Amino acid sequence: MNYADIKTVDIQDGTGVRVSLYVSGCHFHCKGCHNPEAWNFNYGKEYNEETEQFILEQLNHDYIAGLSILGGEPLEPENQKALVSLVQKVKQKYPNKDIWCYTGYDFEKDILGNMYKKFDFTPKLLEHIDVIVDGEFQEENKLTDLKFRGSTNQKKIDVKNSLKKNQLVQLKFGDEERYEKLLGNPLT
Repeated sequence: MNYADIKTVDIQDGTGVRVSLYVSGCHFHCKGCHNPEAWNFNYGKEYNEETEQFILEQLNHDYIAGLSILGGEPLEPENQKALVSLVQKVKQKYPNKDIWCYTGYDFEKDILGNMYKKFDFTPKLLEHIDVIVDGEFQEENKLTDLKFRGSTNQKKIDVKNSLKKNQLVQLKFGDEERYEKLLGNPLT
C-alpha cells in the first residue's frame, strides 16, 4: 500500500485534534474529489513499518483524540490488508483514542453485505474502527460547512454497535436539524 499524506495535527476529519493517514488508491473517482491524485494506487510513498511507527508516535500526545483514515479509499481490499496491523496497534497502545475511517463504500451494502463475508481481514479491521463515514462524495449534494463530511448523503456510523446489533447504528453529526430545515427533508 502507498499513502498520499500523513497530517500530524488535523481538526477537520473527526472530533478533536487527530492524526490523519491518507492512503493511495481509489476506484470511485468522485466528481469534485479533493484528493484526485490519491486515486492512483502507486501515488505517494510506500507504507511500511517505519510509517506505522511514525503514526503511533504522533498519537502519543494527550491532545490527540485519535486517528482518521482517509484516501484515496482505505477500504479498497488491498488497502484494508495493510491497515489491519495499524488499527490493532493503535487500539492496543491507545485504547482511549478513537479511530475514524472515511469510505466511499456503503456500509450496509458493500462493507457488511459483501466485504465482511468475503475477506477475513475486513472483520479484523472493523472491530478496531469506532466511526465510519460512508458514501461516495456527491458534488451535487455538497455543502461547504457540513461537519466532517463533504456531501449530505454521507452517513456517520457507530461501527461497534452496528456489528453488535447486526444492523446499522447511525450517529448524528450535530448539524442535521439546520440542513433538514434548509433542504426541506431529513438528512440520512
